[in-house]
Amino acid sequence: MLNIVLYQPEIPPNTGNIIRLCANTGARLHLVGPLGFQLDNTRVKRAGLDYAEMAHVQQYVSWSTFKEENPDMKLWAFSTRGQIPYNEASFETGDGLLFGPETRGLPESILAEAGPENCLHLPMADASRSLNLSNTVAIGLYEAWRQLGFETA
Repeated sequence: MLNIVLYQPEIPPNTGNIIRLCANTGARLHLVGPLGFQLDNTRVKRAGLDYAEMAHVQQYVSWSTFKEENPDMKLWAFSTRGQIPYNEASFETGDGLLFGPETRGLPESILAEAGPENCLHLPMADASRSLNLSNTVAIGLYEAWRQLGFETA
């Protein structure tokens, strides 16, 4: 099983789409606060449809709480500042794919904690700034899941 870790997500429909993605792939979703919205937000529910009941979602009040409760989870940080293309990573069962907030991405401190060898990026055209969060999560998750032979828990 893979883990999706959203650090301080801000846009409810993105999180709703990711809930649906996790329900359909068997990935666990970890939401690290503070969140930019209430999890019961109508827009989260609308985007996630009725998949919230099928997804395993865990919420944490802070990054330190997440780390305390998941000390052995290997994290792959996705960032436009990552130096390794996402498809060159060697994902393993239990890994966490970490994504930052939509407007600012992961802070330097968390990227440093992950280490440059675990900071991944998705290729984009030169003039591009970033991709939509839920699209980026889907691309990263499907590559990791593909590497694991699309195994489900």
